[in-house]
Amino acid sequence: MTHKTQLIHAAGALPGRTAPLAISGRHFVSGQPMLPPFPAHLAQVYFAMGCFWGVERLFWQQPGVRVTAVGYQGGFTPNPSYEEVCSGLTGHAESVLVVFDPRQIDFATLLKLFWEQHDPAQGMAQGADIGTQYRSAIFTTSAAQQAAAEASRAAYAQAMAAAGDARPITTEINPAPAFYFAEEYHQQYLAKHPGGYCGLGGIGVCLPPQG
Repeated sequence: MTHKTQLIHAAGALPGRTAPLAISGRHFVSGQPMLPPFPAHLAQVYFAMGCFWGVERLFWQQPGVRVTAVGYQGGFTPNPSYEEVCSGLTGHAESVLVVFDPRQIDFATLLKLFWEQHDPAQGMAQGADIGTQYRSAIFTTSAAQQAAAEASRAAYAQAMAAAGDARPITTEINPAPAFYFAEEYHQQYLAKHPGGYCGLGGIGVCLPPQG
C-alpha cells in the first residue's frame, strides 16, 4: 500500500501504449461529442477530486457545462488502463474534463464546486480511497484560469483556518498535461449505474466570494 501513496518517478513508470483507449466519443447523458476539437466559444478545465465517477456527475449536472469526460492525467504512462493507474505505477490522477460555456457558467462557480465538494487536504487519498490516483488537482488551460485557481486556493486555506482546520491544502494547480480518456465503461458511470459508488464529500467549509 505504501507505494500507492508515493508518486512514481518517470523512470519507474509503466510504458503504456501508443494508441488511445477506444471509446464511443458520445456523452451518454447529453449525446454531445466528448472528443476535441470543441467549439471555439467553449472553455476547458480539468478537476481531480478523488474517484472520478462522482466528480463527473457533479459537473455534468451544472447548467452551462456542455460536456464532461473522465480520464487519467498528471502522470507519465501514455494511454494507461484503469488497472495500470490503480497500480500506482503510472503517476496519473483520476481526472475529469469539464467543457463549459463561460457565458452560462463562470470559472469561479466551477472553482466553488471544486473546493466545497471534496477534501483538498488529504494528500494521496480522498475519503476511504487511498492512492496517488485520488489526489486533488486543478489542471488549467489558460493563464487566467491558473491565476484564479491559485487565488481560490489561498482563499480556501484562509477559510479552513478560520473554521479551525489547520491542515495544509495539498491540491496541485498546474497547466494541463496530456489527458488520456478512460475506458468507455467509466464514462458517465453513475448515469449508467445510478446506485454506483460516489466518494464525494466536502469538509463543510465554503469558498469565500472572489473579487
